[in-house]
Amino acid sequence: MKQLKLFSFLFLIATLLLSCNQNKSQSSDEWIQLFNGKDLTNWTVKINGYDVNDNFGNTFRVEDGMIKVRYEAYDSLNNRFGHLFYNEPFSNYILRVEYRIVGDQCPGAPGWAYKNSGIMIHGQTPESMDKNQEFPASIEVQLLGSDSLVQRSNMNLCTPGTNFVMDGQLILDHCTNSNSEPVYGEDWHVAEVVVRGNEVIHHIFEGDTLMTYNQPQLDDREANYEKLAALNGNTKMLSKGTISLQSEGHPIDFRKVEIKIIKD
Repeated sequence: MKQLKLFSFLFLIATLLLSCNQNKSQSSDEWIQLFNGKDLTNWTVKINGYDVNDNFGNTFRVEDGMIKVRYEAYDSLNNRFGHLFYNEPFSNYILRVEYRIVGDQCPGAPGWAYKNSGIMIHGQTPESMDKNQEFPASIEVQLLGSDSLVQRSNMNLCTPGTNFVMDGQLILDHCTNSNSEPVYGEDWHVAEVVVRGNEVIHHIFEGDTLMTYNQPQLDDREANYEKLAALNGNTKMLSKGTISLQSEGHPIDFRKVEIKIIKD
């Protein structure tokens, strides 16, 4: 009888462990929708020159089930770069965004911002930004279009207030190009970013890995480095941070923003 009870107890424990492992596996495979398709719940706006959540000119809006970035209210962009932040920071994840670059550039936007937007990762919070700060300290995955006037690679890497390591070398350049072909037209595209804390980041476009780099970190040459390091747990190495979508002067649509948490 004692052996039977012991066997039953061990069987119950094994069943519970199997169930926990199955649930863990399932949760690891779930895509979480950061954009609900209806409104900007759980998102925060920060536009250069304005207070947090002052969405000047309805720059970031939800229409037709999409997040749209538009500039009808701007007579000139006047460096009013903006970012739409998801309210929860993340560390280890796969981010997948469906987007299209459309229409005409906002008057007064710089030439380099033509058909240019981005996904910011490992970023500071909007509340920690200065009112007149153009870009959050972050790692920027550029979303870039090309046409007969401009040809360039897509999903390049830019580093406002940050640096990174590639092939064992600390890279101090502000922007580094990917190995992609130019992207033309106004079709929908799928951009993915695989982020493993401070270890490695991959840029993936339509299933092809375009860039891989390591050890994202704050740039200690920046004037506000001490403030940012303090907000980052008194370390320069970036292991987590905000995700934001950019308003850089060219209209863009996002119809899906989803994340899969990497458990291990």
